Amino acid sequence: MTKTAFLRPRSAPAESMESLAGLLREWLPLQRWFAGKDRPVTDLGVLSTTELFPGCLHVLVHAAHGGVPAPGGATPAGDCYQLLLGVRERPSPRLGKALIGTVRDGLLAGLTVHDALQDPRAAQLLLERLRRPGTAGPLHFEGDPAQEVPSGLVPRLLNAEQSNSSLVYGDEYILKVFRRIQPGVNPDLEVPGALARQGCHRVPAPVAWLRTTHPFKATLGVLQPYLRNAADGWTLALDALASGDDFTAQAHALGRATADVHLALSSAFPVGAPGENGRTAAAMTERLTAAAHAVPALQPYVPGLRSAFAALATCDAGPPAQRIHGDLHLGQVLRAGREWFVIDFEGEPSRPLSERRSAHSPVRDIAGMLRSFDYAARQRRPWRPEWARRCREAYCAGYAARAGWDPRKKHGLLRAYETDRAVYEVLYEARHRPDWLPVPMAAIERLAVRGD
Repeated sequence: MTKTAFLRPRSAPAESMESLAGLLREWLPLQRWFAGKDRPVTDLGVLSTTELFPGCLHVLVHAAHGGVPAPGGATPAGDCYQLLLGVRERPSPRLGKALIGTVRDGLLAGLTVHDALQDPRAAQLLLERLRRPGTAGPLHFEGDPAQEVPSGLVPRLLNAEQSNSSLVYGDEYILKVFRRIQPGVNPDLEVPGALARQGCHRVPAPVAWLRTTHPFKATLGVLQPYLRNAADGWTLALDALASGDDFTAQAHALGRATADVHLALSSAFPVGAPGENGRTAAAMTERLTAAAHAVPALQPYVPGLRSAFAALATCDAGPPAQRIHGDLHLGQVLRAGREWFVIDFEGEPSRPLSERRSAHSPVRDIAGMLRSFDYAARQRRPWRPEWARRCREAYCAGYAARAGWDPRKKHGLLRAYETDRAVYEVLYEARHRPDWLPVPMAAIERLAVRGD
């Protein structure tokens, strides 16, 4: 009998995993998807452990950032993360960067732990669990009964920078494993499923998914068709800039695709009244205040940025609030052949799930894409502002041709949402990619001083 024979395909007591806390406290902050890089981990607790298959544990941990209780509960403020941990008796040189370390004491003493998503064998076994509906302790494996996923697909882990982890299986399917877990249905399962029922072809439909019922109900991962030979909008835009090619035709088509998705969303989910601009302006101002406190470089521009939000309170209310993408940019769209597809409906992971699932102005998505054109244009020297301007114009024209209203005629609304997006970008880059901070800061200066 091996030392790992104590594991069983059911939920294990959290006490048996507490010996992992020391290793994970050092390993978690080094991961690209860890949201608390700017805050020390003061406590790490294991919320649940379940054996997925021999030698692989599914673990939910709570990383606390300070001892202040969260509102309405006794748990310290922090985040819940999903981990898939491989457990071995001996370390293997093949693990490489996947290695987390060797447990020193407790029930797992002497065992080597690694990130199982970087282990091809574990990744293949995970797909096998998803291929057949069933349960493992609190974990539920479910899927579309009309879709049959073949076995034996070779997995590969995507290395792109993102807030989750994604596995591609045989260039046929892609599995997104959510890392930061919040209670409720994740929009990246809910929205594509609803759009598929609407007949919207611009969003790949869910094939299978994983959820948990303990310590709360939450979505853990979604398997969808993989668009082979597709290129993301960010790569296409940079290629066009590098070769000196025009991108306006693609931007126009992307605007139409965005409108198609918005129209399908307005049919699939309840539509609200036109946006309450006063409340929206107050929320934007509050986010600006918090961001300026965290990033001192923002502080000189705060008065000018506030003027954009103040103007929002008195401008045209714009289109009705509805479900939107929530984090739309060139990296969230794929072009396969002559068609644009929209992916990753999770929204901004830093925002509460309830907010990401609520209705918002579609202008918010449009502003996100306009900011993305600016990001792309600034990746080359010298900066080509005219390239970004032409793309912005073409995108809005394409959107207007399909949606029946023109974002460019909602100047106050668009400026406020673009400003709010730029503030978010400043906070994100300061935390995760400090070298990129000048990109959103240039937009901040433009939006605050010139009022564009």
